[in-house]
Amino acid sequence: MDDRTAAARGIDPNQPHPARRYNYWLGGKDNFAADRASGDELQRHFPKVRLGALANRALLQRATRFLAEEAGIRQFLDIGTGLPTADNTHEVAQRYAPDSRIVYVDNDPLVMVHARALLNSSPAGRTAYIEADLNDPDAILANPVLHDTLDLKQPVGLMLIAVLHFIHGHGAAKPIVGRLLDALPSGSFLVATHATSDFGTPEQQALYQQLVEQGRSDVWTRPHDEFAALFSDLDLVDPGVVPASEWRPAPGAEIPDRSDINVWTAVGRKP
Repeated sequence: MDDRTAAARGIDPNQPHPARRYNYWLGGKDNFAADRASGDELQRHFPKVRLGALANRALLQRATRFLAEEAGIRQFLDIGTGLPTADNTHEVAQRYAPDSRIVYVDNDPLVMVHARALLNSSPAGRTAYIEADLNDPDAILANPVLHDTLDLKQPVGLMLIAVLHFIHGHGAAKPIVGRLLDALPSGSFLVATHATSDFGTPEQQALYQQLVEQGRSDVWTRPHDEFAALFSDLDLVDPGVVPASEWRPAPGAEIPDRSDINVWTAVGRKP
């Protein structure tokens, strides 16, 4: 898509967007110069940031497989979907449970442009897409598309993959997660990943905070305890709160240094 077409569809190609920057780090082509510049700047300061993005994506696939194959989940609410790449949530879930139903949510208009790729469901299942913002969970929960696709009286896998760190402020993510979980029944699961500065040196942590304060990064990192608190009312699935690359890795997988990943991960079941 060129800049003129993007502008006509309400997309500002001059303003970097997390979904498009993430797409760039994953090797996708659905991004603009501003997204690439933003990604390159962060990579200059933190050369392993792309490894974290790749580890995060691989975690999404493993966790989705766990929910569909082992936990018996057949409904998924994926908020902060991002742009379509290989093995989206519905592709993984329906590979193991063809009758899985998935609702995708994202606030980037470019994702809507590509929604057809996301809505390519198996015949036995169903997918749908909502353009909405995680900062307004009530709007997501009230959307008729959600209720037309998912039965909120049955367990749901709530996927918050690399999205909560765009909610700025200490303690600001927990009430949003709590509101979403309150709407889901017992037996539902929360899968979340979150950027952290826990594994950086004091110098790296100070540099990153400076980038945030200057508006040169939109990712609000959170420490272990604040991330773990999102799961305080849930039963954690082993191995608990760990970096993305350490949550049930494939046998024989090479585990990078934690400072190369900088992404906390956990899966929890609502009692």
